[in-house]
Amino acid sequence: MTAIAKKRIQSRIARHERVRKSVVGTAECPRLAVRRSLSHMIAQIFDDENNKSVAQVTTASKEFQGKFGEMTKTEQAKQLGLQIAELAKSKGIESVVFDRGGYIYHGRVQALAEGAREGGLKF
Repeated sequence: MTAIAKKRIQSRIARHERVRKSVVGTAECPRLAVRRSLSHMIAQIFDDENNKSVAQVTTASKEFQGKFGEMTKTEQAKQLGLQIAELAKSKGIESVVFDRGGYIYHGRVQALAEGAREGGLKF
C-alpha cells in the first residue's frame, strides 16, 4: 500500500471517529451505518445502547446479485437503500440516524441514503 493510500484511509478513519462522537443509535432511533469497498457496499442498522445489529443488507449476497447484478454500482447502492428501508420497516423502525462512515456524502453513499428515504426511513 502506498503512502498516499494509507493517508487516505487514515483520514477517513479520523473523520469517522469525529462523526461517531455525536452520532449514536438508540432503541427508538438506531444508527444506519454504511461500509463501502471498491466493489460492494454494506448497510447495517445498529442499536448502540444494547450493542446489537438490528438489520444488515449487502450487495455481495447471492440474492442481491441475482436481482441487481447487472446494474451500475450507484444503482445497486440505491436498491440497497430501498432494501434496508424495507427490512427496517418490517422490524418496526421508522427513523434512523445516518452514519456515513467517514465517506463523503456523494455518489454511492448518497444514492444509498436517497434509496432509504424513498423506502420510508426518516433521517
